[in-house]
Amino acid sequence: MDKMLSRILYVEDEPDIQVVVRLALENIGGFTLEICSSGKEALEKAEAFGPDLILLDVMMPDLDGPSTLKELQNKPSLKDVPAVFMTAKVQPQEVAHYKEIGAVDVIIKPFDPTTLSSQVADIWERWKDRD
Repeated sequence: MDKMLSRILYVEDEPDIQVVVRLALENIGGFTLEICSSGKEALEKAEAFGPDLILLDVMMPDLDGPSTLKELQNKPSLKDVPAVFMTAKVQPQEVAHYKEIGAVDVIIKPFDPTTLSSQVADIWERWKDRD
């Protein structure tokens, strides 16, 4: 399966971070981004958008990242879409937990906007080549 990464669903409640990630992934990385400000919004928009990859903030009001991921994975069209958490909570046991609940990787906040798109592309390549 040599699918290219182009469509990213990005779930983040912080507008300032949304702006930086949009610049990093659209302008630098050339990806198509659908930004959702909450887990609830992501659940409403995800299937219609048809993401190749899901980027999720962990700490969000109402529905946090792990809960949002669980709900997204319950949707048949999204169950095989790789998900990556973006968080400042990166103790080894936290990272292990994120992977246990279905994340393919974790991007540490604060991240470097100039390298974010290549970081995301690297995660995609590793995920794609996992077999």
